[in-house]
Amino acid sequence: MNQTAVKVRGLTKRYGEVTAVNGLDLEIRRGEVFGILGPNGAGKSTTVEILEGYRHRDAGEVTVLGADPARAGREWRSRIGVVLQTSNDVAELTVRELVRHFAGFYPRPRNPDEVIERVGLAAKANTRVGKLSGGQRRRVDVALGIIGRPELLFLDEPTTGFDPEARRRFWDLIAGLAHDGTTIVLTSHYLDEIEALATRLAVIAKGRVVAEGEPATLGGRASAKARVSWLEDGVRRTVETEEPTRTVLELSRRFSGEVPELTIKRPTLEEIYLELIQEV
Repeated sequence: MNQTAVKVRGLTKRYGEVTAVNGLDLEIRRGEVFGILGPNGAGKSTTVEILEGYRHRDAGEVTVLGADPARAGREWRSRIGVVLQTSNDVAELTVRELVRHFAGFYPRPRNPDEVIERVGLAAKANTRVGKLSGGQRRRVDVALGIIGRPELLFLDEPTTGFDPEARRRFWDLIAGLAHDGTTIVLTSHYLDEIEALATRLAVIAKGRVVAEGEPATLGGRASAKARVSWLEDGVRRTVETEEPTRTVLELSRRFSGEVPELTIKRPTLEEIYLELIQEV
């Protein structure tokens, strides 16, 4: 089996005189959770919509699960799941009725009640969708996205409206889907979410990929200078160094062992991300 789930070369999309996607290249391997970051207007939503088959491109080559989304048919669509940033639901149906209805669209759907349980809505299964809170309705969106047992799942800002506990449960759900072999494309403004879930990620700015890699190494993060901080004479002291181990050993000798309130930090994903998009 081809180990590439998504391959994009030279993708271009224009809206009048505005170029939203400008010769973008991207490759996503099967079975990975791939995060996409970028500021508003960077072209990430347009790119994802083209991958999903919802929007036509002006130029470039795109292959998703071995097919061109612009020409793929019903069988291909049954192999992908989509959780849009916003959705229109049937407010008068109960959660169970809606999920069972969507299950009928797919050749090998998951058990609707198991899906409802998995997204944390078992207690609301007989509640009309229109009576749910915003976060609960978002969980219905996720249920509809995974009911068809997709090989590739697109998640666009999936935890918007979730409280912290619900977000953590959702992270466990995504980790379980990835463990089962589902390829996941995740767009989110929550950098902690991307860092927790993504095996690799791409940063998109002005319609092209400006950096790609693992969260821990993106943009030279792993090799960037570390900030070593400690408390001395009642004052917080900090140095930036490429050799944090050497610095800690020197401090340990100075303090004869334990260094007061010692911390060692490399740049956060947020700091690297902000640097990348400002450089474009």
